[in-house]
Amino acid sequence: MTEGNFVDYVKIHVESGNGGKGSAHLHREKYVAKGGPDGGDGGRGGHVIFRGNKNLWTLVNFKFKKHFKAGHAEHGSKNRSTGADGADIYIDVPLGTVIKDAETNEVIFEITEDKEEKIIVEGGMGGRGNWHFKTPTNQTPRYAQPGVPGQEKNVILELKVLADVGLVGFPNAGKSTLLSVMTSAKPKIADYEFTTLKPNLGIVQHRDFQSFVMADIPGIIEGAAEGKGLGHYFLRHIERNATLLFLIAADSMDISKEYEILLDELRRYNPELLDKERLICISKCDMLDQELMDEMRVELDKDFKGVSYMFISSVAQIGLQELKDRLWIMLNS
Repeated sequence: MTEGNFVDYVKIHVESGNGGKGSAHLHREKYVAKGGPDGGDGGRGGHVIFRGNKNLWTLVNFKFKKHFKAGHAEHGSKNRSTGADGADIYIDVPLGTVIKDAETNEVIFEITEDKEEKIIVEGGMGGRGNWHFKTPTNQTPRYAQPGVPGQEKNVILELKVLADVGLVGFPNAGKSTLLSVMTSAKPKIADYEFTTLKPNLGIVQHRDFQSFVMADIPGIIEGAAEGKGLGHYFLRHIERNATLLFLIAADSMDISKEYEILLDELRRYNPELLDKERLICISKCDMLDQELMDEMRVELDKDFKGVSYMFISSVAQIGLQELKDRLWIMLNS
């Protein structure tokens, strides 16, 4: 999936259908001079319904179509005939889509299951025909209810990527390179910060034809929880990942400090993120010799406080099979 096609935030307008009018018809036929009221009810206006679709990965379908309108109902008619309901309109969205009210920014609901359906705006009710209003003292009512108008709403769709493993790290830590080596994904790779502006997904092939999904999420910087850098636009994607893989470059000035900054940004954004399983990878280890790695292990054992870590190199293909094995065990434990 190319970065330009990954759309994870859109604003759309939805409108349900109007209910049909009830009929005020009075029954007439050849030998029945005064047959009484027989006006039928109006139909129900069409709903606008969001539906989960596991085959979608992005909101790119909403890039050029932003208005969705359900069908209006038909009016009631004679012989107590009820008008036809308006056509419902279904809007397919990827799993992990959050629907918010554009005016208040409040979450209305989330779609997380395939074929899950939720109504965002209900169609207007149909009006009742005049036969409902017949009484002993008013046997020929000549009025009926009008249909209820449909509803309109502006909503925001936010996609939170559903992946098994999410890559977390500072810009330029080597996340995109790791994804390109472990999967068939082709993310943009360059030697400058914020090369990745949108999440990239790839499928990691494991032993015995098993696989899991890995997401390369744009790099975190200090202050991201307050919206600095790309802020909330990428932090929300981390919420949907089962396991977090922290990637820190071996040439970092202070590996432990970088890890603490990353943890602190996740904690400030959503403390529940720290409950997820996590693994730390020291990337670009091809720049280190064995003696230096041994020295670093002594320090890291103290600083990481029981959190598992390992050394890898995407370019030199060091430790990648072990990484796959450990991630598979974490995902299936």
